[in-house]
Amino acid sequence: MPTMTELAEITPLLRRPGPWTVAYVDGPGSEPQVIEEKKQDAVRRRLEDSGAPDADVEAIASALRSGTGLPAPSARYLLAADGEVVLDAALDGPRHGSEIIAHTPVPPLLPLLAHQDAGVEYLVVETGREGARLRWERAGRPSGEPLDVEGRTDALPKVQAGGWSHAKHQRTSEEIWKLNQREVAEAVDQAVREDRPAFVPIAGDGRARQLLLADLAEESRAIAVEVDVHTRAAGSDDGALESAIDAELDRLEADEVTTARNRAETDHGRRGAHGSSDVMKALQEAAVDTLILDERLWDEERTLDALTDVPWVDDGDRLGVGSLGRVPAADALARAALLTDARVLVELDEFDEPDDERESRGTREPLAALRWPAV
Repeated sequence: MPTMTELAEITPLLRRPGPWTVAYVDGPGSEPQVIEEKKQDAVRRRLEDSGAPDADVEAIASALRSGTGLPAPSARYLLAADGEVVLDAALDGPRHGSEIIAHTPVPPLLPLLAHQDAGVEYLVVETGREGARLRWERAGRPSGEPLDVEGRTDALPKVQAGGWSHAKHQRTSEEIWKLNQREVAEAVDQAVREDRPAFVPIAGDGRARQLLLADLAEESRAIAVEVDVHTRAAGSDDGALESAIDAELDRLEADEVTTARNRAETDHGRRGAHGSSDVMKALQEAAVDTLILDERLWDEERTLDALTDVPWVDDGDRLGVGSLGRVPAADALARAALLTDARVLVELDEFDEPDDERESRGTREPLAALRWPAV
């Protein structure tokens, strides 16, 4: 899946020395303004208690008073240094995990990594016999103006005249449907070629879906996800379409982790690094292509040195390079991975309901798929 924009924005900042002031909080909600202001005041007080400089506190407090443009639920990640907000990320979807209010040598990375799938864009197609509506979405929300593909509507719907006239109308209607779906297919193919959606969910009239899928180019058909629901019908429920999109996002994420794990096990395991120590060494050599971290690693007390320069991470020796300090091992490894252009995937705990207990299991050790075989 595509890397989220905010990760690309924070990576160069990771080269800069800290300390940093960070606030990862809920985005604006539907509460009255007075309630929102009380929440902002609470964040300010917690920032002051964290030891953050007054200038950083004021910069973040000022930013919180402005909106994000995202509907609720959403989250917000604010990073400040030297009295300036250097990253203000409005994140689709609810906050993942606890709020983070801190003054720290290295920016906490779990919030941005946890929201990566919110950056995945896909093209939703709702088709009918008269044409279709195409719309780009990200995390279940529109990310652009919809495009209506309007075909011919004469001879629609099929008439029930009977005899020769009925058969003639049937043939005419079918040909018009085919022409309409051919136009839709051309629009979808162009969007796939030019803008590369992660996938294309296709809902709508059953016969229209069938004709559209038959006309799509191979590249488009490969990422099409047919959803058996007629969303263009009056009174239709979009629940099935939303569920299909969520399932596809989950599948893409799981596939990416599985692919990385399989790569790490090839060549008798020489294409992978297993465990914190081996992963750290691979990162020091810039040999990591994809790093997989368990969300629960952030809950542990393990720490590593975040270094000021290459090789970016170490455990005590520092290799003649300055240290920003001991930081959570997960953040140290993720930071080194981003600074060496590696992909970072986080295995998140999944909950059906916010208050559900987590699965009882131990923390999975870090795993990396390498760019070249280990010696």
